Parts: sequence; structure tokens; C-alpha cells
Amino acid sequence: MVLPDEPGPFFHGTRAAVSPGDLLVAGRRSNYRPEVVMNHVCFTALRDGAGLAAEMAVLLGGGDPHVYEVEPTGPFEDDPNVTDRKFPGNPTRSFRSTDPLRVVREVHGGTRLTPEAVQQWTERLIVLRETDAGIVN
Repeated sequence: MVLPDEPGPFFHGTRAAVSPGDLLVAGRRSNYRPEVVMNHVCFTALRDGAGLAAEMAVLLGGGDPHVYEVEPTGPFEDDPNVTDRKFPGNPTRSFRSTDPLRVVREVHGGTRLTPEAVQQWTERLIVLRETDAGIVN
């Protein structure tokens, strides 16, 4: 793993309710492909990017979206599921780590998806599942 030149702050979006001090760890099911157990914990330096991840997790699994400010506890790398496949150069500022992320606090007030955007993402997620698109794990 290579530590990118990214100072943070960092954010993680999920449907899980956690508390400051909790650790988010690898070995959980993917928010987007629940049949896949992830070897990494993903996060971003963009608050709204984490908000999008949280809303997509809710679309697939129910619950409420949560965005947390997090601190990596070890080295991390650019997330190849986003950077290499869709956005070379990592403009989404998306990362992953095999080490836990420590929850600092829950963050409120980000941009929410419009009903139209929710519908578009729902359709994209259905296609993702139907085409058996892989995850670089």
C-alpha cells in the first residue's frame, strides 16, 4: 500500500449507526454487492462523496444514511474501483485501507440526492448487479 499525499479530513458513508471512537473494519459485506466480503474499508476526502455512498447503501439495504468523519489507523491507497476504472488521477479523492478507520464524529448537512437522482442510482445499481460487475478486492 502507498500512502497518498492527502491530508484529509476523511469521510465514510454507510447505513450503519456507529459512535465516535468506534472502528470501521475490513471483512464486512459490500454496500453495493452484499455477496462480496470486502478486504478493505473505503473512504473519501469529499464529504458529499461519502454522502452518496451512504445513500446508495440505504437504497440497497434500507435504513438511514450516515456520514462520519474518520481517521485512518494505518496506510491507505487510491481506491482502484473508482480511480483506475472510472476517474484516472483520483479526482473523487477515494481511498481504501486494510487497517481500521476510527470514527471521529457524525457529519450532518451535506448535499442529498434529489428524487430523480435516487431513481437514476437505483437503475445503475440494478444494472451493476445484473451484469455481475466485479469489485477489485
